[in-house]
Amino acid sequence: MESDHPVAETIETARLTLEPLRVDHAGEMAGTLADPQLHEFIGGEPATEAQLRDRYAYQVVGHSPDGTEGWLNWIARDRATGQAVGTVQATTGGRTAEVAWVVGTAHQRKGYATEAASAMAAWLRRHGTGTLIAHVHPAHHASARVCAALGMTPTEIVVDGETRWTTAP
Repeated sequence: MESDHPVAETIETARLTLEPLRVDHAGEMAGTLADPQLHEFIGGEPATEAQLRDRYAYQVVGHSPDGTEGWLNWIARDRATGQAVGTVQATTGGRTAEVAWVVGTAHQRKGYATEAASAMAAWLRRHGTGTLIAHVHPAHHASARVCAALGMTPTEIVVDGETRWTTAP
């Protein structure tokens, strides 16, 4: 089905390049995201390269099968080293986008999540998004700081044990 959702484009920041997701990113990302600690708050375990290939093949289509949601996914790459440091993603529908990010443990505590998520949020706003939503485990303080940097505030809504943050009033 054809979609009228925006298509991910390359985004540059001071330190990062956000590259639209490709299936061939799977090998590199399997290593970047291999630490089981990344799943402390979201559950599960690190995906294998084959699992990421399958996931990425599904995601790079750019929209849900019925066309109601847009799927935007980027690999965040350190411009100085060329190394992939994490991912950012947005699921769009209407003027709302649900956003998420993950930074490999070797690259955490450097501000990459905030820089990448802020760049993605600015791009989404330029493409018509009015409201951002994220779901964050209450004990995941680093992600809560990213939400706050994006201008989001926590709500009373809890989904699967995660607090909904939003830019909506």
